[in-house]
Amino acid sequence: MSDAEFPDAWYLILSSRLIPDLDGGYTISTLARARQMAEAGASPLLLTVDPGAVDAHAAHRATFVERGAAAASEVFRNLFDDAVATAGGAAEWLREAAHDGHADPTLEYRDVAGGAVSLPNVIDPDWLLTTAPIIVRDTAGESVGVIDGFGALYRAWLSHVASALRAEIDRPIVVICESRQVGELIVGWGDEDVRILHTIHTIHLEPPYRADSDLNRLWARWFEIAPRFDAVLWPTLQQREDVRARFGAEANDVVAPHAVEGPATAVPSSRRDAGRVVVLGRLAPGKRLDHAIRAFGRVVGDVPDARLDLWGEGPQRGDLEGLVADRGLGARVTLPGLTSSPGAVLDRAAVYLTTSAFEGQGLAMAEALAHGTPVVAYDIRYGPRDMLATGGGILVPDGDEDALAAALTRVLTDAALRERLSAQARDAAAALSPERAMRTLAAACRESLSRPRRR
Repeated sequence: MSDAEFPDAWYLILSSRLIPDLDGGYTISTLARARQMAEAGASPLLLTVDPGAVDAHAAHRATFVERGAAAASEVFRNLFDDAVATAGGAAEWLREAAHDGHADPTLEYRDVAGGAVSLPNVIDPDWLLTTAPIIVRDTAGESVGVIDGFGALYRAWLSHVASALRAEIDRPIVVICESRQVGELIVGWGDEDVRILHTIHTIHLEPPYRADSDLNRLWARWFEIAPRFDAVLWPTLQQREDVRARFGAEANDVVAPHAVEGPATAVPSSRRDAGRVVVLGRLAPGKRLDHAIRAFGRVVGDVPDARLDLWGEGPQRGDLEGLVADRGLGARVTLPGLTSSPGAVLDRAAVYLTTSAFEGQGLAMAEALAHGTPVVAYDIRYGPRDMLATGGGILVPDGDEDALAAALTRVLTDAALRERLSAQARDAAAALSPERAMRTLAAACRESLSRPRRR
C-alpha cells in the first residue's frame, strides 16, 4: 500500500452543518477534504445534523455542486432528511431507537423533519449535552416514543448509516468528525469497528491568545475527552505543541494542515497590480480590519499607486466604511463584497494582508501562498508562523500597526523582494498540498485501524 492509499473502509465526514457562504473556512476546508479524499480513492459521504428543511438542504447541495465544491448531491446525507419515512412520519430506524416516554412539560418543542421529530428548545450554552426527551412521531403526528437527547439521536442515526453501508460491503468505518460539539456527542459511540478521527478548525484559547491564556469554556470540556478519539488532527504544529505543553503529549495527536489547491503556475509579479493589497475574509471584529485600514493610511504617503481591497461581508461593514471615510481613503480602499473567484483576486494582487487576532490555520492566507502572492501578517496564533517558516512573506509583531505599514511599504516598493517572496510562497504552499494532506490523513487512518479503538 502506498503512503497516499487509504485503507479499505467506509469513510464518513461528519459536520454540524454545511451551508454556502456560512462558517467561512470551516465549510470550505470540510468540502475540500471530501473532494481530495475522493480523488485519492476514499470517496467519503458528507453527513450533517442540522435540522433544516429537505428543500433547503437540496438547494445547499446544488449550490456546492454548481460551484465545484462538491462532486454530486448524492455525496451528502442529513440526519433529519433520513428521519422521515417515504409515507411520512418517522423512519423505521428512528422508531426502533425510541422508547416509551413523554415530552418534558417544562420545555417548549419545535417540529422538524416534516413533523416526524419534535426537538426540545433548551436555553443553555450546553444544550448539546441535554438528555431532554426528543419526541418521535407517526404519520398522524402522534408520539410513538422518545429519544434521550441529541447525543442518543446522533448515535442512533450513525448506527443506521453504518448498518446500511455494511449490508452493502462489510468493512470497517472511519468517521472524520469536523465539529467539536458533534465530537462530544459521538465519542461514546460503542461500535467496535468504527474509528473516529477528530479534526480541529479553530483556536482553543481566549484573549489575548497566548499559550497560557484561559481556555475557551467549551474547549475545556473537549480536552477531557480528546484522548478517546482515535486521532486528533491539529492544523498547525504551533497549536499542537501549545496543547502538548499544557496537557501532555498524546499518542493520537497528529499535525495535519487543511490543504489548499493552487494553480499549476503562479502569475508573475510583473503581471500583477504592483500597488494592490488584498484581504479575503469575513468583515468581523476578530479580523481587525481597522488595523489594516489605519496601517494602509501610512502606506499611501510612500506608495502613491497603493490600493487596498477588503473582500468579504460581515457585521463590521458599516464601521469599516466609516473609518475609510474618516481617514480620507475613499479613493484608495474598497470593500467590494463577496467574491466567487478568490483565485482571480489573489492572482491580481501584489500582497496579501492578514490582521486577524487569531485563526485556526488561516485558509485564505494558505490560498494566497498557493497562488504565489506574498503575505504580510501579524504573528498570531495560529497559522502565519507555521506557514511562513520557510519564507513567502513577512511576519510583524502582533498588533504593531507601524511595523505592519513598514512591511507593506517595503514589499510594495521592492519588485525584487516581491518576486523572491512569490517564489518562496509557492514552495511554502507545497507543505499544504492536497497530495501531502492525503498522505497524512491516510497514515492516520491506517494507524487507527491497526489497533483497537481508543473509546
